[in-house]
Amino acid sequence: MNVGEWAAILGAAGSVLGGGGWFVARATRDAARATAAATEAAARANAAPAQQSADLAVLQATVKRVDEENGSLRGRMSRLEAMLRAFASTTDRWARQMHRAGIEPEPPHPLVDEYYRTGV
Repeated sequence: MNVGEWAAILGAAGSVLGGGGWFVARATRDAARATAAATEAAARANAAPAQQSADLAVLQATVKRVDEENGSLRGRMSRLEAMLRAFASTTDRWARQMHRAGIEPEPPHPLVDEYYRTGV
């Protein structure tokens, strides 16, 4: 064999080995990516129960706060309704007194008429 033939054989072998090296490098890179993705998925799966517990704690605190606010608002609303009923009966009594005294009171506001009709 002469030098040219040896060069051709070594060149062919080098290109095959170099090409094979490219495939090995690519496979190694893909394997590293797959391993990283699997590790990340495992970390997310392990963190999920802790995250769900934290979410549940936040939800429970929110529900408790809303329940307390609703209780406070219902108490204030009840007090306001009681005061409105007392005021309505007082003004009705005053209007009857004016009628008995011969004084014609001003007509009530339409919202007052609506309250007397519906109670709301």
